[in-house]
Amino acid sequence: MSDLNTDIEDAYALDDNLVTQVRRAISDGDGARLRQLLEDLHAADIADLLEQMDDNLRRETLLLSPETFEGEVLSELDESVREDILAFLPREVLSNAVRDLDSDDVVDLVEDLKEHQQEAILEVLEDADRVAVEQSLSYPEESAGRLMQREVVWAPEHWTVGDAIDLMRAENDLPEQFYHLVLVDPTMTPVGQVTLSRLMGAKRKTSLTELIEETFQVIPATQPEEEVAYAFNQYHLISAPVVDNDDRLVGVITIDDAMVVLDEGHEEDIMRLAGVGESSLADRVIETTKRRFPWLAVNLVTAILASLVIAQFEGAITQLVALAVLMPIVASMGGNAGTQSLTVAVRAIATKDLTGSNVWRVIRREVLVGLVNGIGFAVLMGIVGLVWFGSIDLAYVIAASMVINLVVAGLAGTVIPVVLERLNIDPALASGAFVTTVTDVVGFFAFLGLAVLVLL
Repeated sequence: MSDLNTDIEDAYALDDNLVTQVRRAISDGDGARLRQLLEDLHAADIADLLEQMDDNLRRETLLLSPETFEGEVLSELDESVREDILAFLPREVLSNAVRDLDSDDVVDLVEDLKEHQQEAILEVLEDADRVAVEQSLSYPEESAGRLMQREVVWAPEHWTVGDAIDLMRAENDLPEQFYHLVLVDPTMTPVGQVTLSRLMGAKRKTSLTELIEETFQVIPATQPEEEVAYAFNQYHLISAPVVDNDDRLVGVITIDDAMVVLDEGHEEDIMRLAGVGESSLADRVIETTKRRFPWLAVNLVTAILASLVIAQFEGAITQLVALAVLMPIVASMGGNAGTQSLTVAVRAIATKDLTGSNVWRVIRREVLVGLVNGIGFAVLMGIVGLVWFGSIDLAYVIAASMVINLVVAGLAGTVIPVVLERLNIDPALASGAFVTTVTDVVGFFAFLGLAVLVLL
């Protein structure tokens, strides 16, 4: 095990060195050296290298080593980088790249491209492959029909193990990876599936229906891909057949594709919570600016609202400078507590763990957490206020406002995303601005309002 760990650590340690060597080979125009450096890399690693290059270096890579842009590499690339590459990729290179891809990978490759780029890829496919891809593209965006691969290994439900094994041995065009044999009735409706491990461990005369897997999920082609990923994660699926509106088998979704959707969903939630949306390091300045500007503008509005609250107590702040020193602490603690509750709530909504049946229990828990934390920090800040400014009344004010704001933060961080979700507004995208506004406004108002009542 220690030797394996050493190899892995060495591989990671060579990353920067490898990038440097690749850049040097490109700079020297050494195509042989470039191919040597890239030939043993996984397609995902080659995609990462290409994403770190600028457009000129990627074009040089194409000229020196066109085989670098094979189909698997293209499917691993970030969408913006892939679009740029396809714009200058010669037809013959493109044809070779997509020829061996499964239909789901081709769909993933073309679905976000402009129409003329889609046509360029579809034109290089064989007729049967082109029809399969076009049929997948006819389904709604981000649906199971777009996610599935059309290549399915299936057998009639009355067959035996021997029949299935003979079929697979005689077939010259099996999918590169598959995990189940799908059983269908005479109408091509899936009735079950058999894992390859059970199939290979059974005697030839065994009926396939005796080996059907207990966990069997059929996915409608129009089902949203987020629900598909949830089903795979919830029921520990490896693959699942996809059916059309007439319940006929049209494809299969495998765990790798479902997990990509799940991972992208997590990444998207994180990005949206930060107000940057679908962003990438490869995006151009103007694209990144357009995505971030609206939410910075929203943040400016919320900051102005908080400032308006502060302005109402301008006289109190002028008379007691300590208020100006301490009030950012109350707002900051509330903002952090609200973000904690918000993150938990948004994640729970995404995973369907937060539902109507338990929403009030979760809200109550977050409020109580805010109350307990508020009391703890109230004691701490009360002591700080007393030692720092020598005022017992100021200590009471800062302590009370701390409790109030942390309780409100726990409430707002949970209720706001739930309400937005009920209104069909993405809670990951919009909740942050509202929660920040509430905690700032309540924090400043509670602290300054109590200060006016108690101290002045």
